[in-house]
Amino acid sequence: MAMPAKGVTKAQKKRNREAADWIVRNGDPSQSPANRARFRDWLDRDPENCRTYSAAERVMGDARRAIQSDPALTNIKVKPQSTGKPVTLTLLVAVLATGAFFALNGAMRLEADVIAGTDEMPVLTLEDGSEAQLNASSAIAVDFTDKRRTIRLLHGQAFFQVAHVAERPFTVVVGTASVTALGTAFDVRYGNDDTEVTVTENAVQIEFNGSRTSPVRVEQGEQAIYDNAKKETVVSPVDSLVALAWKRGQIAVDNAPLSYVVEEMNRHFRGRIVVASSALANRRVSGTIKVVETDDALTFVTKALGVKVTRLGPLIIIHG
Repeated sequence: MAMPAKGVTKAQKKRNREAADWIVRNGDPSQSPANRARFRDWLDRDPENCRTYSAAERVMGDARRAIQSDPALTNIKVKPQSTGKPVTLTLLVAVLATGAFFALNGAMRLEADVIAGTDEMPVLTLEDGSEAQLNASSAIAVDFTDKRRTIRLLHGQAFFQVAHVAERPFTVVVGTASVTALGTAFDVRYGNDDTEVTVTENAVQIEFNGSRTSPVRVEQGEQAIYDNAKKETVVSPVDSLVALAWKRGQIAVDNAPLSYVVEEMNRHFRGRIVVASSALANRRVSGTIKVVETDDALTFVTKALGVKVTRLGPLIIIHG
């Protein structure tokens, strides 16, 4: 798979990120007048801002229509626990559309250079000879200069085999962390709750932007897990065959929460899989699961936890 978007400038990428940010802000009905004024100023600053925002709105509209066009999804009745009253899901379309905007990679399309679909795990050769393999539903942005090689992992997971160019450090930026290769091969997973860095060759150094946390060096055969809530990093030995099972379309888990398993299943599913409650999401699962086959993975989960699955068009609900 060839590396696309060489003609996208840094200024356009910045504008794309700003447009995505304004899409989210403008979807909040309680947005302050000051924020709305800043938005108008941003639109007036450059005609390109207006064009880019219009493109972002079109992507948002595609997400909204994807929800509204499925009767099985829009006509379902749900009963919120707080009120006990049934609510037609069409009333929640505005909220769901914002979620779908991200689930369908809407924001990432505005700034990514490469996006892997739900049925793709592409291997890319970068301009310096390094290789990157993306997990399904993952996205990266590439920023190479004469002095530095920077990859931003915007979503998902990727494995990097880095070409040695001592004078041009190779860094993967993921969330608030920067992972710099020390002549190495390594894997980075940007999860909902944590960030995982697994080293299969040589070492990497992880630095945390805007934090007093000291840099962390991770050696071959080790995995660093940064907990987003606790702001803590734990480094421990890891079996690389287990950590990289995703490259074979599997995950190997030992006492992992169901939420983690569902997150990995969602990478390969064109709709959305949700867990009905936080208590169920925290139930623990162990085993090797073929996440590329949604039906097989759901069968494993239902047998392991004794839960039920309800399908509503593109939506799958796991419940007790």
